[in-house]
Amino acid sequence: MPRKTSPPPTSANPPSGGPPGHERRWWALVVIGTAQLMVVLDATIVNIALPSAQSALDFTDGDRQWILTSYALPFGSLLLLGGRLADVFGRKQAFLAGLVGFAVASALGGAATSFEMLIAARAGQGVSGALLAPAALSLLTTTFTDLSERAKAFSVFGAIAGAGGAVGLLLGGVLTEYLTWRWCLYVNLFFAVVAFIGGLVTLPGAGREERRPGLDLPGTVLVSVGVFSLVYGTANAETDGWDALTAWGYLVAGALLLVGFVWWQTKASRPLLPLHVVLDRNRGASFLSILVIGCGLMGIFLFLTYYLQLSLGYSALSTGLAFLPLIGAMGCAPVLAAGLVSRIGPRPVIPAGMAVTAVGLAWLTTLDLDSGYVTGVLPALLVVGAGLGGAMAPAINVATYGVAAEDAGVASAAVNTVLQVGGAISIAVLNTLATGAASDHAEGREPTEALLDEAALRSYATAYWWSAALFLAGAAVCYVIYRPGKAELDPQDAQTVPV
Repeated sequence: MPRKTSPPPTSANPPSGGPPGHERRWWALVVIGTAQLMVVLDATIVNIALPSAQSALDFTDGDRQWILTSYALPFGSLLLLGGRLADVFGRKQAFLAGLVGFAVASALGGAATSFEMLIAARAGQGVSGALLAPAALSLLTTTFTDLSERAKAFSVFGAIAGAGGAVGLLLGGVLTEYLTWRWCLYVNLFFAVVAFIGGLVTLPGAGREERRPGLDLPGTVLVSVGVFSLVYGTANAETDGWDALTAWGYLVAGALLLVGFVWWQTKASRPLLPLHVVLDRNRGASFLSILVIGCGLMGIFLFLTYYLQLSLGYSALSTGLAFLPLIGAMGCAPVLAAGLVSRIGPRPVIPAGMAVTAVGLAWLTTLDLDSGYVTGVLPALLVVGAGLGGAMAPAINVATYGVAAEDAGVASAAVNTVLQVGGAISIAVLNTLATGAASDHAEGREPTEALLDEAALRSYATAYWWSAALFLAGAAVCYVIYRPGKAELDPQDAQTVPV
């Protein structure tokens, strides 16, 4: 049966109907947001619990990083497969299955009696998250088709995705201080049960396209092993050094495998990730923006957490509370940004948000041991939060806008993959740069407490400067790539509908 293309819907010309359950779409947003918050905050909530978990399970400092890496490895490497499974078997089904798997793995992790059991549970969370995260975003993409409503929905989703890390720090501090580290895992059961029940009631039952894509097994193997190698090599670089075979060997292998994946996508009859999804100028610029944001976001949380706790002496709970203004700014900025994008397009808005983030990062370099929270930390946090919120939500929106329904899951997975890989790689790179700056500052001098404090400040400032430079460079490149004017797509990338 022939197919025809129709132009993307606009607020002036909304779709005649909506997917089944469209009238419950705002409740569906609450459900999707709850699940996304659970996945995102899990990347940082465990950080706060690590010291207590290490004491309880008696594992070494060398083993400590694998509590984080065992989650990141399957999550990052299986996201595209998870997104395609959602397209093939149904987005709602994948969403609910991911919730169940995440809840079971979290319960096992909370009850862990050994290091190995905790590692296995974290890996289970990563596998389930790789199914859940793209299903959640693709449900959002296909549920909100009117541009005006879509901008609002993605503002909420982007704020959750960006601020979830800070929420994890706050919640982890509260649970660890007043209950036990195990509740940093058990708390996921609450999120999962609420989202599962809400999903059964509010999410549309449809979600598996009549024109279902097949599973591209060679492409799946290439991208999954490639991303795994990149993340694994980066993790090894932190402990073994960048010159170790276990670091650069995996990084080179990962890069080659991903190049092979791109080549295969041009040859496959049913590619895992059709390249036109990411090669549209506006989408490509948005994916680049998301990569830069992913690189900077985790670095901000990591080094600012160290600064607040080690340099200023904040407790875990106080550190989490200190991040609240950042969460607020990231929640408010997308509302303004979404309105601007709908009027003038993404080209001036998203790069501007990235540039504002760079200004906030430069401001953070001025913090010292005598900086007060209200006069020093707070203004910089508000600027960083406004910039991140103003760039992240619109970038996610544009990156998934106009994708054919049968590719919604894998396009959503690509967004999460870029965020995850960007964060994993940046942590290792920034940590190396920061550690080198601290060593250079202390070299040849008596290691007094004052000197160590100064070296730590120098290391944080180095990480912020490099992050600021990355955001500025990303803003400039994305400004060039984005098409001027309102968001438009090439004709071949318009939504396709069966006749």
